[in-house]
Amino acid sequence: MGRRPARCQRYCKNKPYIKSRYLRGVPEPKIQIFDVGRKMQPTDDFALCVHLVCGEKQQLSSECLEAGRIVINKYIVKMAGKDSFHMRVRCHPFHVIRMNKMLSCAGADRLSSGMRHSFGKPTQIAARVNIGQIIYSIRANPKIKDVVVESLRRASYKFAGRQHIVASKKWGFTDLTREEYAQLREADRLWDRGTHVTVKSGHGPFSGDNIVSRW
Repeated sequence: MGRRPARCQRYCKNKPYIKSRYLRGVPEPKIQIFDVGRKMQPTDDFALCVHLVCGEKQQLSSECLEAGRIVINKYIVKMAGKDSFHMRVRCHPFHVIRMNKMLSCAGADRLSSGMRHSFGKPTQIAARVNIGQIIYSIRANPKIKDVVVESLRRASYKFAGRQHIVASKKWGFTDLTREEYAQLREADRLWDRGTHVTVKSGHGPFSGDNIVSRW
C-alpha cells in the first residue's frame, strides 16, 4: 500500500505526537540536510536575505520539505553557481503520522478487522507549521535577488496552502538591519561568527579586540 496524498494529513488536528520509547518503529525523515550551499561564507559577502513564509497552520511532510530544498538548490546552482548562496531549512519534522492500513482487495470485509484495534502504524514524519512561520531562508549576494525569489516561487508549488516570499530588511542571517550593520562595521564593532555576527560590547579586559572607543 502506497503513501496517502498530503491532503489526508494536511491539517493539525490533534496534539503533537513525537517519536519516543512508547512509539517505536518510526521511519527516518526524508530530509536530512538542513544547510545547503556556502555555509561558512563570511557575513559581509551575503547581504541579501529572503524567506519563504507559510500562510496557514498546517503540517508539512518531510517529503515535501526535501522536494522544495532540491528545487531551490538545483535552480540557484544552475543560474548563479553553487557558491553564490546559503540556504537554511527553518522547520524540522518531528510529528509522527500514523495510518490504520485497510485491505481493499476482493473479500476484504471477511479478512479485515474493521475498526477493531484501529491505532495506526507510523508511516511518515511531518513538521507542524504556524501562520507566519518561516520555512526556508536564503542569504546571497543582492545581485542575484531575482534568481533567489524565483527559486522560492518554484519551491512553493511543493506545498499545500499559500506561502509568501519576503525580502528581509536584515543583513543576511543577522539581527541587524543593513544600516545598523554598515554603521557598526565602520566603527569596527562586529565579530564575524560565520553565518551571523556579535556586537562588541566594550566589556572585558583591556586587550585585543575588546577595546571599544566610546568617544
